[in-house]
Amino acid sequence: MDNQINSTNEFAVRREKLAGLKAAGCDPFTVTKYDVTHTAPAAKAEFDAREAALGEGEAINVRVAGRMVGKRIMGKASFAGLLDGEGKIQLYVSRDGVGEEAYAGFKKWDVGDIIGVEGFLFRTRTGEISVHATSITLLAKALLPLPEKFHGLTNLEQRYRQRYVDLIVNPEVKDTFVKRSKILSLIRNYLDSKGFLEVDTPILLPLEIGANARPFVTHHNTLDIDMYLRVETELYLKRLIVGGMHKVYEVGRIFRNEGMDTKHNPEFTSIELYQAFTDYYGMMDLVEELYKMLATEVCGSTTITYQGNEIDMAHWERLTMVEAVKKYSGVDYNEWTSDEDARADAKRLHVEVPENATRGTVLVELFDAFVEDKLIQPTFIYDYPVENSPLAKRKPENPLFTERFEYFINCTEFGNAFSELNDPIDQKERFERQVEAKRKEEPNCNAEVDYDYVTALEYGLPPTGGLGFGVDRLVMLLTDSASIRDVLLFPTMKPEV
Repeated sequence: MDNQINSTNEFAVRREKLAGLKAAGCDPFTVTKYDVTHTAPAAKAEFDAREAALGEGEAINVRVAGRMVGKRIMGKASFAGLLDGEGKIQLYVSRDGVGEEAYAGFKKWDVGDIIGVEGFLFRTRTGEISVHATSITLLAKALLPLPEKFHGLTNLEQRYRQRYVDLIVNPEVKDTFVKRSKILSLIRNYLDSKGFLEVDTPILLPLEIGANARPFVTHHNTLDIDMYLRVETELYLKRLIVGGMHKVYEVGRIFRNEGMDTKHNPEFTSIELYQAFTDYYGMMDLVEELYKMLATEVCGSTTITYQGNEIDMAHWERLTMVEAVKKYSGVDYNEWTSDEDARADAKRLHVEVPENATRGTVLVELFDAFVEDKLIQPTFIYDYPVENSPLAKRKPENPLFTERFEYFINCTEFGNAFSELNDPIDQKERFERQVEAKRKEEPNCNAEVDYDYVTALEYGLPPTGGLGFGVDRLVMLLTDSASIRDVLLFPTMKPEV
């Protein structure tokens, strides 16, 4: 409460200062442009490189601009800090350097104000490269103060709500988002180099598909129909494979009207890619190569640390789901002769399953109960039961399973891939069962079968490998961030009262 009072008082004081500036014909908000010659790091680098060669009377002149983040008034001269988009540099502002009137005005400026400074570079007696100001300009007035110097913006809730302040006072936060941008660029470059084409598919869809994810609903006034924000990009991308675009990917914003926690946000970014004439093994190889490259480029090594665990991104284990469940629970799927056998083992191990659970359903439940929290090192889990893989191709030698994998790092699922189902008859039947099950579970939902996608398959989808993975979790991994909110500039928040 005291902080709110102090901020209110400070706001009033700064408003008075702004009014005084306007009355004197010096409204900072009328400034439209300031020519900058150097960023803070560039200025320091140039001075370091040329300092020894500077002759008597020679100087490196610069024009820098940014936010004033500190100020020490010392009579006829003062020091201040200037933070621009790249780094920080010290300013030396004196009455002799900028003139008496300008210096008097500068002393009234506040920490947080946006300023422009023209001058020359020099090194102080303490060895710090600084700008000796010859001209100063107030470019924008900050009416609210930055958080107190030694305590900063530490409340997580406030940091997420006021990311603009968080970025100013916590420099490591900006580094996370610089790395996020680099990660996306590296992924795009990698896929482009492999011959993939980046595309865009619709975000607003005319029907709610039968997927497990719950969609956000809106209404299109002109068409007078409800529309749904997409929960995946898969079906449209595979339509493009049918159309002859044989390597496609999309960096897509996805929306799911579901719970929120450290790994889930209602809107997030995924990358889905599809390649004709390959299968899920081809997607495994791609994942391994991509993740090794990203770890090396972003972290400098294929061995990284995430939340205290050392992760070796250069070595990936591959286990079928049956093998993984046997390894960590002792239960062997191949010994079950009926669904009743499977349910009996689940009961013995105190794992709850539906009364009519099939062997495949029980296998997935045992995996969730005994395996996932053991998968710290990069691991592919493949060959999933058909019951929970409606879009994956069945294994020819065992149609109870599908050619699907998920991969796990630090006990978390990071991506999902299939040998894509391209039999339109099988796909139609699976869609219809999926929609029926969803309507039973949620009687008020409007789930429908995407029959247009079935029609696309009837024109012929070549054998195709598909992969989808979340960008946000990947950024969390490569920046050692504990929460998805730490890697989203503006995470979803409940409005403040």
